[in-house]
Amino acid sequence: MIPYTVNIKLAARTLTGTLNLQNKTAVDWGWQGLIAQGCHSSILIIDPKTSQTIQVLERHKANVVKVRWSRENYYHNVSSPYCLRLASGDASGKIIVWDVVSGTAHCEIQEHSKPIQDLEWLWNQDASRDLLLAIHPPNYIVLWNGDTGTKLWKKSYAENILSFSFDPFDSSNMALLTSEGIVFITDFSHSKPPGNAGKKVYIASPHASPAHTKPAPTAAPVPTGAKKALNKVKVLITNEKPTAEAVTLNDCLQLSYLPSKRNHMLLLYPREILILDLELSQTVGVVAIERSGVPFVQVIPCAQRDALYCLHENGCITLRVCRSTITPDETTDPEQNVYELMYDLRSQCDAIRVTKTVRPYRMVICPVNENSAALMVSDGRAMLWELKAHTGKAAVNPSSGLSPLYTPVSFCGSPLGQNQKRIQDLSLNSMIGQTLIAGEALSPSSTQREVQLKFLLTGLLSGLPLPPFALRMCPPLTTKNINHYQPMLAIGTGNGSVLVYNLTSGLLHKELSVHSCEVRGIEWVSLTSFLSFATSAPNNMGLVRNELQHVDLLTGRCFAFRGERGNDEPPIEMIKVSHLKQYLVVVFRDKPLELWDTRTGTLLREMAKNFPTVTALEWSPSHNLKSLKKKQMAAREAIARQTVSDAEQSSVESSVISLLQDAESKSETSQAISAREHFVFTDTDGQVYHITVEGNTVKDGARIPPDGSMGSIACIAWKGDTLVLGDVDGNLNFWDLKARLSRGIPTHRGWVKKIRFAPGKGNQKLLVMYTDGAEVWDTKEVQMVSSMRIGRNVNYRILDIDWCTSDKVVLASDDGCIRVLEMAMKSASYRMDEQDLTDPVWCPYLLVPRAALTLKAFLLLQPWSGTFTMDITQVDYNEKDEIKGLIQEQLNSLSNDMKSVLQDPELSLLQRCLLVSRLFGDESDLHFWTVASHYLQSFAKARQLSVSTAEGQAPSEGTQPSPQSHLDICHDILCESSYFQKFQLDRVHLQEVKRSSYEHTKKCADQLLLLGQTDRAVQLLLETSADNASYYCDSLKACLVTTITSSGPSQSTIKLVATNMIANGKLAEGVQLLCLIDKAADACRYLQTYGEWNRAAWLAKVRLSPAESSDVLKRWAEHLCSSQVNQKSKAILVLLSLGCFYKVGEMLNNMRHFDRAALFIEACLQHGVMEANDSSNKLIKTSFVEYARLLRSLGLREGAALWASRAGSAGEQLMEELFQGEASGAPEATLGEEGVELGQKSGE
Repeated sequence: MIPYTVNIKLAARTLTGTLNLQNKTAVDWGWQGLIAQGCHSSILIIDPKTSQTIQVLERHKANVVKVRWSRENYYHNVSSPYCLRLASGDASGKIIVWDVVSGTAHCEIQEHSKPIQDLEWLWNQDASRDLLLAIHPPNYIVLWNGDTGTKLWKKSYAENILSFSFDPFDSSNMALLTSEGIVFITDFSHSKPPGNAGKKVYIASPHASPAHTKPAPTAAPVPTGAKKALNKVKVLITNEKPTAEAVTLNDCLQLSYLPSKRNHMLLLYPREILILDLELSQTVGVVAIERSGVPFVQVIPCAQRDALYCLHENGCITLRVCRSTITPDETTDPEQNVYELMYDLRSQCDAIRVTKTVRPYRMVICPVNENSAALMVSDGRAMLWELKAHTGKAAVNPSSGLSPLYTPVSFCGSPLGQNQKRIQDLSLNSMIGQTLIAGEALSPSSTQREVQLKFLLTGLLSGLPLPPFALRMCPPLTTKNINHYQPMLAIGTGNGSVLVYNLTSGLLHKELSVHSCEVRGIEWVSLTSFLSFATSAPNNMGLVRNELQHVDLLTGRCFAFRGERGNDEPPIEMIKVSHLKQYLVVVFRDKPLELWDTRTGTLLREMAKNFPTVTALEWSPSHNLKSLKKKQMAAREAIARQTVSDAEQSSVESSVISLLQDAESKSETSQAISAREHFVFTDTDGQVYHITVEGNTVKDGARIPPDGSMGSIACIAWKGDTLVLGDVDGNLNFWDLKARLSRGIPTHRGWVKKIRFAPGKGNQKLLVMYTDGAEVWDTKEVQMVSSMRIGRNVNYRILDIDWCTSDKVVLASDDGCIRVLEMAMKSASYRMDEQDLTDPVWCPYLLVPRAALTLKAFLLLQPWSGTFTMDITQVDYNEKDEIKGLIQEQLNSLSNDMKSVLQDPELSLLQRCLLVSRLFGDESDLHFWTVASHYLQSFAKARQLSVSTAEGQAPSEGTQPSPQSHLDICHDILCESSYFQKFQLDRVHLQEVKRSSYEHTKKCADQLLLLGQTDRAVQLLLETSADNASYYCDSLKACLVTTITSSGPSQSTIKLVATNMIANGKLAEGVQLLCLIDKAADACRYLQTYGEWNRAAWLAKVRLSPAESSDVLKRWAEHLCSSQVNQKSKAILVLLSLGCFYKVGEMLNNMRHFDRAALFIEACLQHGVMEANDSSNKLIKTSFVEYARLLRSLGLREGAALWASRAGSAGEQLMEELFQGEASGAPEATLGEEGVELGQKSGE
């Protein structure tokens, strides 16, 4: 046996089982990398990488219906550290905000007593990250401060609200899904409730709107099923209430904005997903399921790529990726090419077996990498699927029509080096390249390879089966078994299997299929074997099949202990094993008891027919094993003495004696000693019998007449000199056998179901189970220690109890959970750092705040040694060993792939920053470094080009680079103008194909005019029919657009008209006129004056020259920095996209984001987009010194010294402070040299 340390202190914990229907929506995967899952009234925290439960939060009294992790989109430092914060709402309307690591509640919020419908942390401003928005049924939205629990505002709506979704691109927009339709709110703000009731739209069900289906032209072929669906969903959103038969909205399962492109929303129906363009309120894409397909349950849109994860009713998860909209060949019939967004099925995982009790509830995907999904099943299983990419040609038939997916060219935002290590499956956008749009050249470069996606099951967590349970803890820890003791709990279940859990780790050790019917009881006969019994349902005679099995845990061998017996006999009531594990008593309902020898498996005695009926039985702890052993030793010594004294006797006799001795020692090892043991039992009259067993002799002892105050005795417990009896009326009778006293105490709690003494010498605590709860008594003092009762302090019924250590109890309850609790029996969460996990978990959030930041700094930059190390002991880090050990554990838990990439010298600074922000799940870091790394490289490239073309002419700040790859469209306004324009044109083209009413046509024409596509706009304007009210107006507008000349007078007239229009409140029309005469810059200025900042930025991107658009966007950035908007982090991203790197560095310093500022400036110097000259030196030096100070405060002295040495005179003072205590000569010199080397590098 492998020696290992025994953890005798067991943590209080909860083993959870099947979910309640109300838990269906209570699951969330946070940026922190953990999954929270509601299970009845508790919340499990699961680590998806190692698939283990690392925390169970207990405080809710009702079922948990919603859980939400807080967002990580803020700059992290010691005052706002990495912390695990979770909000959960239950069916009684209570919201709790948790500190997950310590398992304590931050604050509790209660408004109404109905179940919480939806919860979301607000993430859209830099001022506060404690704001929590909740829907309190039926129709209230309340904004809470999740830190203090104060209510900020409350707003009611006319209909019942089911859920809400925030626009990820504009925080003032949100949509509510109500019982009748959708309500769009455009003025959401944290400072005050929305002013108006929002714009209400009704959704006509996709199947029930005959008015809108276009009659198919006769010549066209009969449309297929999918085409029919398309024709039907031409118009979906109407402002009128639909007719009575059309109101079947309630089958809309879900509404959410697409995070991958602006102003798109998806609606989920059981058989189709509709993609809406909100500018047109029009369907632009449909994912329909054919007739035989499995309906949808849920869909999650991705941000990094335009892709959808869909969950189907059979538990299958499918990934659909948007098809590239490259214009199809002109040869095919244009009617056949329905131009729309197509989502192609790219991968799917295996389904699960769905039964009445087992069905898929919800799936969640990892928000950081979007390449793994977790499926929650109603039976408490969590299945963890990971998406894997395989390069290579697909083996599919070409007729399937799927264009291949390609791998991206870059890794972590930079082109791959020659022999650089990479992790292909790091995240969704490192697995598949961008979806191409019309007008882009398709040129798979040599580095891009075709890629196939597959789902791989990487983890499975299973819960307990449905109750009932029978519990038994293995024999207690003693000084003899301390070297190999493991705290095993055996749980008998309703389907006949026995689960054995190791309570140190809380993991399932073995599941043994032992019986064919419900397990009624378990008794251990050693540390590694137990007996369990089960009884089948009775036949019409009242007889059953009894199964009594002996199970060996090490081998899993199990055999029928009573041999052939067991068919058609009265059911077994209980089995009891004696204290020395020698004998077993089997008690039946209407049949005398049997006495067995557990070591040999032989029947010692079957009692006579006239034997009294047993109601309760217990073995006595007293036995004569010690005196027997003494006798044996004495006999052996006597034999030995005899042999010595008669040494001169013949050798024959000595050999006989040695034979005898051998026989003696053999018999000793096979334990042929049968010690005498006793048991007591009571009959139906309450009389107590005492019976002695020795070997195979059974003697009847004394009988004690019944106690008049007690009813029918239900159970007995005996330890030391104390015997306790419990009866069916709730009386406990304590006997002191030494003093011959008895005390009866009525508890008034009804039937005493079970009583058990705690293990441990001299520990006289007693656990009592009633139908409505449990109590712990101290039998020395004869007083109650603690109590729990259903309805008073818990909301579950207790099914079985046992002690698991001398001070902890284990309870099985009808909510399907098994809880290990302190003696006080208060259900409580545990501290995560007290736990013994079998696999180490990568989660920096579990460290103390300072240590987490140290770990991040350690991973980000180690230029002091020239090589990278994953061993924190190799750096000069003065901190308590305990914290060092915790940090080292985190480093060790990284995967080997990740370690090799982090230690790869080819990994550039920008790639490292991106990778570490992914590892930490740091949202704000990830956004910053994604945009920064993209624009740093593209501006550096543009600069090299311009330098090579015209020597000495550095490009002005506003010039737009022309990079090979572009930022994903999910960054919206931050993308390059050229790409952004293409995307907008593509979108208008799609809108144009899809338009189905005059309103739509008008909107399309307006967009085309703004985009400068005048010819197309004129065609649309001329389509207006003569009976339309605005027929005359549109015709004139068409004439105006075509005749605009660049002559001075017409220009000035139009400009005058436009300004008058704007002054009189017709902003959109005025802006259009200005765009017609190429005065888009003025138009942007007007839009900004009237507060339409987003619209102005959009117009600047699509219409203005780089220099002009840069002015508009800079004004916008200033506006974002103002105190009433407070979105500095967004302003920084805007400035990055303009190439104002110096300004970004200044802002980061002023915001005290010192590590980000120093690393960013270092990257700028490396890429040559910032030069160390007189103007920039001050900024460079201050940020380096501040970063050095920060590193010093984290305890990383080498790093601090390095950065200080690079900060020139400003860093000298800090260097002195750093090396005050030491002989300052040597280290400074080496550091100086390294500093020079690094400086040269950055100069290049």
